[in-house]
Amino acid sequence: MKKQAAKDLEVFLNPYPDRDYEVHMECPEFSCLCPRTGQPDFAHIDIHYVPDHECIELKSLKLYLWSYRDEGAFHEAVINKILDDLVAACQPRWMQVEGEFFVRGGIYTTVSVEHHGKPKKAKAKRKK
Repeated sequence: MKKQAAKDLEVFLNPYPDRDYEVHMECPEFSCLCPRTGQPDFAHIDIHYVPDHECIELKSLKLYLWSYRDEGAFHEAVINKILDDLVAACQPRWMQVEGEFFVRGGIYTTVSVEHHGKPKKAKAKRKK
């Protein structure tokens, strides 16, 4: 049974929400369509993030990224949209999405965008 691409991103509870740690995910086979020519654009997508209360589930991320294969999008738009959707799904403390697009017309394009979430609030001190 072939799994269909989907825009739904699933999350799971962060097993260590009180600790800052970085998650790095790579998709070396990303593709979308050039909105002007309809030709495929290929890219290597890197996602780095520091989770807060939730983490991105990998299978849903794979299906989400596959959903771009039949969509026309400029490089800048698709990388910003991926960041927006991932942030909406898991509300990370920090996230970076970078797309290194393969050569087209003799030009390589890399688009990198970051999200800086709210810093953790310091625990209130009790008065003695």
